[in-house]
Amino acid sequence: MSGAGVVAGPDGKLRCPWSLSSEDYLPYHDDEWGRPVRDDIAMFEHLCLESFQSGLSWLTILRKRDNFRAAFDGFDPAIVAGFGADDVTRLLSDSGIVRNRAKIEAVVNNAQAALELPSGLAQTVWSFAVEPAAPPITLDDVPSSTPASKALSAHLRQHGFRFTGPVTVYATMQSCGVVDDHLASCFCRGAQAADSRGHR
Repeated sequence: MSGAGVVAGPDGKLRCPWSLSSEDYLPYHDDEWGRPVRDDIAMFEHLCLESFQSGLSWLTILRKRDNFRAAFDGFDPAIVAGFGADDVTRLLSDSGIVRNRAKIEAVVNNAQAALELPSGLAQTVWSFAVEPAAPPITLDDVPSSTPASKALSAHLRQHGFRFTGPVTVYATMQSCGVVDDHLASCFCRGAQAADSRGHR
């Protein structure tokens, strides 16, 4: 799909091409991806799911998201930070999620680290937002990481986070509306700014 521009969806609206590669992607693209997330729990969920996605397709994670939420108590850092060895064992036997010990243990570690961030996780991530770049025209114009994501990754690692490299962090920034990487002609382009105005 490299180099692809917007395509018309079943309703005739122009969309980012990846949104039409699976019926599961369409509502995620239209209603969630790129919309501003300001809540610590929701931000933590996105960061965790993006870390689980590393090496896998996002579609795999998206289809398992409800299972992940159930397994990790809604991704509430205050709860997940208290997980112990028995919880890790339970999660490793849960076929509804990705059973990777290092990533599971990173979620528990990152919950503890998130609770120690002075300004909270969401505000920390948003503090690395930069002025919007020119809208991408095709998927080739969408980077996998940016100087801002590299800086945020380094900041999180300094505060004890794991599995939060620049690519994972940038994917989180995209999904949570910190950057708007909907293609220029996508009908969702600008929803980030509209949602931000509504938030204020």
